[in-house]
Amino acid sequence: MPFAPWTDYVDVPLLRDTGSGAYTYTTDHMALDADGSLFAYHPDNRGRDDLGFASWPSGDEDWRWILVADPADPLRPWIQRHGPAAGYFLSMTTLRNPFGDATDPASYVDSEAIPYLVFPANFLAIEGVGGFGDVAMARSLATGKQAWAVVADQGPAPHPLGEVSLALCEALGGVHPNPRDGQGIPPGPFQYIVFPNSRLDPPWPQCATALEAKARTLFAQAGGWP
Repeated sequence: MPFAPWTDYVDVPLLRDTGSGAYTYTTDHMALDADGSLFAYHPDNRGRDDLGFASWPSGDEDWRWILVADPADPLRPWIQRHGPAAGYFLSMTTLRNPFGDATDPASYVDSEAIPYLVFPANFLAIEGVGGFGDVAMARSLATGKQAWAVVADQGPAPHPLGEVSLALCEALGGVHPNPRDGQGIPPGPFQYIVFPNSRLDPPWPQCATALEAKARTLFAQAGGWP
């Protein structure tokens, strides 16, 4: 599959196959997103990520984009009541089950279980980049490790490409990745191939096996890494 220059995003060139719409990019940047993990945020700030990144308590409403609101007290985030993460806030991902209970962790994509990509809002505004539920392949050019991924969360508008779930970081060679300080990230650069309009039906919930099969099938059809 021939990939030709397409456009740039924050100084990262994107190459696209005009026939299929698949595109690839390479970046040295990697950031970590814990959202969707049962253990992402804790009221005492002892979760996987710093509670400040969830905008709680900050005096504004930005936390509502990250934390599930308590149905009984919408002015405060929901605290999980049962299971291993009892006492933790519940964080959301943009890709979710639209018919699922808002307080059910299964409604969201678990950062520690599912390899996923985060696309900044400004990047999502580019026609042709695809959207939530689309699948992708990723690799570290330094470690040689590669993995499938799904586009599952939206990042702040001006952010660069390269934010990923904890599961994807580990699949590419990361060791105990820490969203608080970025420790444990594998060496880059990192290359991605994204397949727009590849989402399954429904986009979520989906099992990892089906998502991986879709990504690897499209990857094989693309002829592998360009």
